[in-house]
Amino acid sequence: MTSYMKRVIVYIDGFNLYHAINDLRKPHLKWLCLRALSESLLRKDEALKAVKYFSAYATWMPDRFARHRSYTDALISRGVILHMGQFKEKPRKCLSCGARWMGHEEKETDVQIAVHMVADALRDEVDRLIVISADTDLSPAIKMIAVHAPKCEVFVATPPGRFGQCRSLGPKLELTAGRLGRCLLPETVQTGPKKSVTRPLQYAPPK
Repeated sequence: MTSYMKRVIVYIDGFNLYHAINDLRKPHLKWLCLRALSESLLRKDEALKAVKYFSAYATWMPDRFARHRSYTDALISRGVILHMGQFKEKPRKCLSCGARWMGHEEKETDVQIAVHMVADALRDEVDRLIVISADTDLSPAIKMIAVHAPKCEVFVATPPGRFGQCRSLGPKLELTAGRLGRCLLPETVQTGPKKSVTRPLQYAPPK
């Protein structure tokens, strides 16, 4: 008799994770294999059904955009599913000098994560949802799942240094730099027949 493997879907808040890694000042950790990271969080009786990555491209910043595209191409090659939002322009003003400029604000990521979590839970697509984020805006979605899909377990794993900022999410684990360092992509990643991406120089590991 074959034992039942519990289905796991991992939901990754790309910007929340990126900024946490940025605060560590260890840029090589940005070349992170999200599938390997997700697999490191599985229990013995679980199977990884999907890894969903939520982010947006900063298209007005060519260098950053190019690095992000290389990274997402590498993620796709590892079976990660992308859900890309967008940035919207937002007027900003310096309170000290009164200077004005047009900035950008990322939109929709938290909403997309919440919608996918609730939909997957209510459709009985998943047994355990692993959420990699410290965004407290996800709290209502987690509470809704607890009420309407009580058989589903929601497991929040916060990015490094973010555990204490999201108590309302009921976090279970803080990802460490050590764990991330064990889950990096190789320097060159095959993305298709005769196609590959190379790790950006900015993300080279320390010697």
